[in-house]
Parts: sequence; structure tokens; C-alpha cells
Amino acid sequence: MNLICLGLNHQSAPVELRERFAVPDGLLGDEGAKLTELNDVAEGVVISTCNRMEIYVAVEDLELGSKVLRNYLEETRGLDHASAEHFYEKHSVEAAQHLCRVVSGLDSMVLGETEIFGQVKQAYKQALDKGATKGVLNRLFQKSFGVGKKVRTQTDIQRGQTSVGSVAVDLAEKIFGKLKDCSVMMIGAGEMGRTTSQSFMSRGAKELFVTNRSLDKAVDLAGSLGGTAVAFDEWEDVLAKVDVVVSSTGAQHPVLLAEHVQKVRRKRKYKPLFLIDIAVPRDIDPATGEIEEVYLYDMDQLQELAADARERRLEQVRICDEIIKEEVEKMLG
Repeated sequence: MNLICLGLNHQSAPVELRERFAVPDGLLGDEGAKLTELNDVAEGVVISTCNRMEIYVAVEDLELGSKVLRNYLEETRGLDHASAEHFYEKHSVEAAQHLCRVVSGLDSMVLGETEIFGQVKQAYKQALDKGATKGVLNRLFQKSFGVGKKVRTQTDIQRGQTSVGSVAVDLAEKIFGKLKDCSVMMIGAGEMGRTTSQSFMSRGAKELFVTNRSLDKAVDLAGSLGGTAVAFDEWEDVLAKVDVVVSSTGAQHPVLLAEHVQKVRRKRKYKPLFLIDIAVPRDIDPATGEIEEVYLYDMDQLQELAADARERRLEQVRICDEIIKEEVEKMLG
């Protein structure tokens, strides 16, 4: 049995293309199960986060398996020649090493970030629950989680910026200075929303508002950080009094539009408004960034900020890669 990884990420594809191939969180297991219905595909796991969409499959024939996967994406997601150029494909040892790098945070926009570990575990669990994995992928993913823990405990790869949230806070501080007078609204109460909210509050933000389609989740997150929960149909009112909005929902279309900002500009006295879109598909209409006092950043722009920290930790990456190489050789040897 052979291993294939087919995917795209923040390095190979712009956010517009990643949106097109993104899979909603709750459907990852179903997607993995659908893969196993394809000719020559015995097992399948799909990972889809803000920065990547990757398919891992176990196949008998590499050439046939690759063709079957690409045909599947062509039929279901409109894969064409132009978009196919943004995909990478890895086989066997290279695919196993790539997964270990992903789980360890080495292939992330923010080097060493921790969110990806949990996201991959959740994607694997969904595939497992749907019966989409067997011996090959079970062994691979379980081994990758062990490698990820080893990398984090035996190296300094997590020193410095370790989450998208902390990068977003750095940006806010460049615009507003200290955050003690800043109010923040979080749209979405998932894991990304939680870690980003924690980053803002730990740096001294004055107040936090949390809104979510499920009010219970907003209440839970706001309560844990001393913030205020807001019903999802009332968040537009809060927009008039906050300085920062971070959006991370699972919506398939923009949640925050330019017209929402236009309505409250006068109430805000045209004060700077910092919008951070950490969702894929994007939550915030790009047109909002054209409003004079609005600063809009999406995942691709956050990547540029993370690049500086990445350069400083290249030596740690080398050490991590040696660990991964050794562990994969043990697994496949």
C-alpha cells in the first residue's frame, strides 16, 4: 500500500483559491469517507484549515491513485489547469515527513504555532469515526502526533510567536500603541477565536465582546475572559464602539460588509478601525479595506508579518527536520 498527499497551502496558493477548496469542519469525516469510494483508494483523511487543504490517501498504485484524486477534485471542486498548478503532491516517505512537519507547526504561517496540532487530530478523528482509515493512515497519523510532541518538547521551535492570535495583536499594537484603551469584538467562538481573544486580553485590551451564531458558545468564551457576550443579530450595534474586530467563523460568505462599517462611521467619529480576518473562506468583505480609516488584514497579509520570526528560527527548523526524518525512517523502515 502506498501513501499520497495532495494539497495546497498558504505558500502555494492565494486565499481566493484556498477558499474554493476549503471543506467545512463538520464535513471532514464525510469527505474522507467519500475518498474511499473512489477506485484504488483504500483509506482517506482530509485536513482543511485557514491555511491549507490536504488529502491523504492509501492506494495500491501511485499513478492511478494520483489520477483518481485529481479527477475527483475536478468533478467536485472544479479543479482546472490553472488551479492545479498551485497543488503539491507528495508520495510515501516524503508524504509522511510532510504530515509530521504540518503537525509540528513547521509548515505553518506562524512557525511553531500550536493550533494545527489540534486541527489535524480533529480531522483524523472524524475520518476514523466514519471508517475512512485503516492500518496505513491510522499508523501514520498516530505516529505524527507523537513526532509533533517530541519536536515541541525537545526544541525551541515554539519560542516567540506561536499563534495567529499573537501576530494579530502585534499588528494592533503597531496601529494603536498599547491596547489598554482598546475594545475588541470577536466574531466566532471557535478555537481560533478563543486563542486570538486570549492573546488580546493578555496584552491588556480594555474590553472584549464575543458574538457567535450559537449564543451559548459566545457566553462561554466571553465568561472565561471577563468579556461580554453579544447575540449574533446585535453585533452590528457593537461595531460602533470597538477599535478592533477579529472574525473567525465557518461561514461560506462574508459576514462583515463595507455597508456595516459605513453605517457607523459617524458614530465612531471616524476613528481607526482594525479588522482582522482569520477565516477561510473570508469573513470580511475586502471592500471594507477601501474605507479611509479602516485597516484590514487577511491571512495572506498576516503571513508577511510572520516571515521575520521565521527567519530567526531557521536553525530550530533544521533540528526539528532531523528529528522528523529519524522518526519517519523508524516508522517506515
